[in-house]
Amino acid sequence: MARSGRFAVKLLDGLQKSVRALAREVKSTQTPRPAPPKPCRIGLALGGGFARGLAHVGILKVLEEEGIIPDFIAGTSVGAVIGAAYCSGVSAKELEEIAAIVRVKDFARYTISRFGLCTNDRMTGFLRRILKVKTFEELRIPLAVAATDFMSGEPVVFTKGPLADPVRASCAYPGVFLPVSVQGRLMVDGLLGHAVPAQPLRQMGADRVAAVHFRAHWVNRTPRHVFEVIGQCFSIAMANVNCLWQQHADLVIEPDVTGYAFDDFQRAMSLIKIGEASGREMLPTFRAWAAERETYARYQAESTRTKVTLAPAVLREPIPLG
Repeated sequence: MARSGRFAVKLLDGLQKSVRALAREVKSTQTPRPAPPKPCRIGLALGGGFARGLAHVGILKVLEEEGIIPDFIAGTSVGAVIGAAYCSGVSAKELEEIAAIVRVKDFARYTISRFGLCTNDRMTGFLRRILKVKTFEELRIPLAVAATDFMSGEPVVFTKGPLADPVRASCAYPGVFLPVSVQGRLMVDGLLGHAVPAQPLRQMGADRVAAVHFRAHWVNRTPRHVFEVIGQCFSIAMANVNCLWQQHADLVIEPDVTGYAFDDFQRAMSLIKIGEASGREMLPTFRAWAAERETYARYQAESTRTKVTLAPAVLREPIPLG
């Protein structure tokens, strides 16, 4: 009899717990729930600019100090070189040290060719020395490298396979550097298709895109030689089509590199400081994006936890049969 009484108490207690749990569930379904947070994957687009592009290093340095690591990076020309190095695991501080000593001769040399005045074949050795991996698949941050098919004019975005040749192709400024053959296709500088590769970041899955653009023209004086004539013509043309990539960017960063020549590698530290200043100016936006990203990460973690079931507590113990 006592045993039956204890069982009845347990049964009643279990039923009461189940009823209370059911009541809480009904109440929660009636109470409007806040909309779940949206994902916030951050993409950073690094445009071309030859020596002026060293300002990219300053922006990466500021973000790294804040602990804000982009989810995706895309680069054109010098942006591809810096992006590939950073995504491979080279820190912003290490990039700063490399920038302090790099010169044009480290990746370019004059050549006799009807296709250009210089070749950037030395860049292969340069990239082997600074990159910590050899393929896109090994990168710690997903990277897109923009180039242009010389024959068709089609923009080409590399995200797989070996790194060195796509980066070289992205830097093959028409008329100055020889085109680069990649996978059987003749490639030239990515600026013709993606002057600032914001759109490829969207295609990779970025929800927020910051685009770094150098507004200054190639030269601000009477040209000294054919390099500057070619460069000035391309910079004018690119300035007239900025709207094509800006529509894919949530934030445009334009470091003020006015007064710096396209080959001012000896002024690397000053260019990096300019990048740092531009990066700090945009920190409130980056911090807001990082906060959104953390909120969504917490939401995802909570949503994957095992949900509480409404199984009656009485079923947790076997029911005596006699």
